[in-house]
Amino acid sequence: MPRDRRLIPEAGFLHVISRGNNRRKIFRYERDLEEYYSILLKSRAEDKVNISHYCLMNNHIHLIVNVEEDSNLSRFMKRVNLKYVYYYRRKYTYCGHLWQDRFMSKIIDREEYLIQCGKYIELNPVRADIVKQPEEYRFSSYLHYAFGVKDELIQDDPLYPYLGKTQELRQVRYKDMIIEEMIEERLR
Repeated sequence: MPRDRRLIPEAGFLHVISRGNNRRKIFRYERDLEEYYSILLKSRAEDKVNISHYCLMNNHIHLIVNVEEDSNLSRFMKRVNLKYVYYYRRKYTYCGHLWQDRFMSKIIDREEYLIQCGKYIELNPVRADIVKQPEEYRFSSYLHYAFGVKDELIQDDPLYPYLGKTQELRQVRYKDMIIEEMIEERLR
């Protein structure tokens, strides 16, 4: 039976998730995360895919991508994940499937969901008990938005400038939004 055709808009934002096969760890060490980040960085321009938020977890990845008419998200994800498979196989003498199925993507069709999805992604390491605070985790876009840490991978979320007139004010408001989300999650 053929797979359903993937829905990718000509232009817009998508939440992309790719999981390790059987939820297996795909990043064993920090060096593996650095390699995947590097592959993302090198590949995004080739397929004209912009990344606004991301979080690389031990057994899966989250991206919020912005695609335009000449973007090719499917080729981008195939290229990135395949390059990582080649790296992983060489490093760990691994054979078999590394990734579970194709990547998943959900269209972000409402502006207010864009920043909500970004917060959700960046709080993953806290929810997984890897860190207590999101700023303790290096492999997400949180440090960029909350502390102004330069991150070449990111093209700013288009709603971020509306958080304040200055960079400092935007950072403070972004941190406040994340703290509010953490408090709400603890109360649930």
